[in-house]
Amino acid sequence: MNTVQKPHILVCNDDGIEGEGIHALAAAMKKLGRVTVVAPAEPHSGMSHAMTLGEPLRIKKFLKNNHFFGYTVSGTPVDCIKVALSHILPSKPDLIVSGINYGSNTATNTLYSGTVAAAIEGSIQGITSLAFSLTTYEHADFTYAAKFARKLARKVLLEGLPADTILSVNIPNVPESEISGIVITEQGRSRWEEDAIERHDMFNNPYYWLSGTLKLLDEDISKDEFAVRQNYVAITPLSCDLTAHGFIGALKQWNLQT
Repeated sequence: MNTVQKPHILVCNDDGIEGEGIHALAAAMKKLGRVTVVAPAEPHSGMSHAMTLGEPLRIKKFLKNNHFFGYTVSGTPVDCIKVALSHILPSKPDLIVSGINYGSNTATNTLYSGTVAAAIEGSIQGITSLAFSLTTYEHADFTYAAKFARKLARKVLLEGLPADTILSVNIPNVPESEISGIVITEQGRSRWEEDAIERHDMFNNPYYWLSGTLKLLDEDISKDEFAVRQNYVAITPLSCDLTAHGFIGALKQWNLQT
């Protein structure tokens, strides 16, 4: 009798292996196939595509309730993907899922996100990859986000994704009954209005905490951040190609060869 082998799913995040979101995501993925968790030992939010080059990386097994849960890596989310593929997994997984992140990864925040970077690193390595984020930093309820992550992952395992493309999924932190719907979006425009808070240590030396307010620059349901603010789940296809293709023709007209 023929048996269908279950897909192998690699789970990562940037909030660290003790983050509630990765445990919810791993549990959801276990309903689809075999799961391996490889995550940073400590939170690494805002690390984008950073890699550890000047110091060694260490891998440790992580137990949850005295049972093996996964592996920690003493580095960034991208380090985790690289180490998992080169030293932990015997072969490439069928799918990489990253998250579920605390806080949205939309608009400009996409560039800063370690959650998104882990998925992009997966796509660079030729592996279908997804990133999931919950749009809150407090009172997080991952119930619906995990349920939707499983639904989308199942569809992606069946349909696949184009080469060099990931899906970044941002999910409002509301009950399922309050979700307005699912929209396919573009990366929106925003900027942080920075406000570095100055404080002083016991020797009266100043130090600073980065802070700020995210200013939204568009109001269109087709843009990711605006959509999630209207309680829509926003699914944005992303790639690591940062080329401004629309400007290439004009730039060639500068005649810089002369």
